[in-house]
Amino acid sequence: MLLGTYAPKLDEKGRIILPAKFRDELSDGIVVTRGQDRCLYVFSSKEFEVLHDKIRQAPLTSKEARDFMRVFLSGASAETPDKQNRITLPVPLRDYAGLDRDLTVIGAGHRAEIWDTQAWETYLAEQETAFANISEEVIPGLF
Repeated sequence: MLLGTYAPKLDEKGRIILPAKFRDELSDGIVVTRGQDRCLYVFSSKEFEVLHDKIRQAPLTSKEARDFMRVFLSGASAETPDKQNRITLPVPLRDYAGLDRDLTVIGAGHRAEIWDTQAWETYLAEQETAFANISEEVIPGLF
């Protein structure tokens, strides 16, 4: 499970070092793709295969499903961490998420997310109050 918040830097070649606590789970390869909220999603190759199997079950007659598949899968990039545990973030994905030098990487359970640090801080500030004030069940059976 991927948890926590980390602050790696993007180097001049578009690479980041994976957080140490994520390395075991992601060592066999990863897939990076467009995420929602203008971040990047990072899945282990195994987790991405499970997700892809679910996506494939969507009906081709659904325009929303086709649109989602196209955007989500067309941006996907399979990466293998190098010996220094770095991965390269392709330029189109960096542009999509507005990534510059300062990044925030969060663990979101079955995936990691890569955010521009300023975008993450803005998002988190907007969501923390709403999170604290949730008065009804958002995730069935959680509380």
